Amino acid sequence: MKPGTHTFKQFSAIYPTDAHCLAKLMEVNYGGTEITCPGCGADSKFHPLAKRRAYVCQLCGYHIYPCAGTIFHKSRTNLTKWFFAMYLMTSTRHGVAAKEIERQLGVTYKCAWRMCHELRKLMASADYGAPLGGDGKHVEIDETVMGGYQSNRARRSKGSNKSLVFGMVERDGMMRAGPVPNLSADTLESIVRGHVKEGSKISADEWDSYNDLTHGFDLERVNHSKKEYVRRIHYWDANGVRTEKIHTNTIEGHWGHFKRAVLGTHVHISARHMWKYVAEFTYRRNYRHSHRAMFDRLVAAFALPRLQDA
Repeated sequence: MKPGTHTFKQFSAIYPTDAHCLAKLMEVNYGGTEITCPGCGADSKFHPLAKRRAYVCQLCGYHIYPCAGTIFHKSRTNLTKWFFAMYLMTSTRHGVAAKEIERQLGVTYKCAWRMCHELRKLMASADYGAPLGGDGKHVEIDETVMGGYQSNRARRSKGSNKSLVFGMVERDGMMRAGPVPNLSADTLESIVRGHVKEGSKISADEWDSYNDLTHGFDLERVNHSKKEYVRRIHYWDANGVRTEKIHTNTIEGHWGHFKRAVLGTHVHISARHMWKYVAEFTYRRNYRHSHRAMFDRLVAAFALPRLQDA
């Protein structure tokens, strides 16, 4: 078995019941069951209650609710179903539709839809958050448009159904992406300067909004309008001639995968929820080398502040 593989047999052995899932939440949020009691202040052991998602101090009876403040707060859906939905969403390349979650878990579509969106927000909070690039690092930046076919008549009456998405990916590294209100120089430049370390080498296409990135970055361009997709630069160093490729193929490959997955799995994404789907696919790409690590990082994110819809 390959390292990082996370099979259903392994998953079901770790989380067979709601009690095991709740124990994991207690571990992530409070450090386990042998802690200092917030009620009496003594070092105590907490025991699970039989009919509540809670643990009780054996000295003073103080209750701790590990689900409070998490995506499971006030949810009557079994924790095993939540964890299995997490397993499904971290074990696939193309995402999982809410209808598939409905069939797999035996819940209503409304419940499955909410679970999927809560897990996408959890992925957004658990994803890589440090700056990209640095000395000797190469970052590709690119923009794309999401949205299906729309006639001119529908566009005039209902408005455009397109969403603008901008992304940055470090070669052999992590990626950051999200929807943007427009593709102006002020918008894109501020995003790049906020997420890419100064001095990094950047590859971009001929879009005019990137022109001012020559200040602070080693900016190289490819001109797609002239069918230039890869440009090679040759350097001389102590080891001889070194060739560096200038292109945006890495991030464009991610856009292609994202759009094919949306078309095949979700069919359509509204602009209101676009940021959650972009976050899901970015998270999955960043930790694609280990499905086990992808799942475990999502579990560890239960302790992070819960994201809210815009």
